[in-house]
Amino acid sequence: QVQVAESGGGLVQAGGSLRLSCATSGSTLSVISTGWHRQAPGKQRELVAFIGAGGVVTYVDSVKGRFTLSRDNNKSTVYLQMNSLKPEDTAVYFCYADQVVDSQNLQRYWGQGTQVTVSS
Repeated sequence: QVQVAESGGGLVQAGGSLRLSCATSGSTLSVISTGWHRQAPGKQRELVAFIGAGGVVTYVDSVKGRFTLSRDNNKSTVYLQMNSLKPEDTAVYFCYADQVVDSQNLQRYWGQGTQVTVSS
């Protein structure tokens, strides 16, 4: 199993910055991808960014140029640096980790989420 824990959320004014952290533990050697989703009130959860097995990072269009996803050298922690924040970025941000179960299956583990609130 993999444990996922987020931190770093908070309240910030529009135009400000926050950095979210996502620490994974447990069977992390079999984690193939880690990323972030967010869910705003009354909206569906949406993908924000993720880093795949080859280290390639993918972003949703709405955060490109403002958010940067990175990870530490041992690949157990990923960071989401969020700059130029907008009120529409307000959401609960969830980190996930995909663990390889076998050649055809992955198991996704989620963190509890961290609230990001951007005031106008």
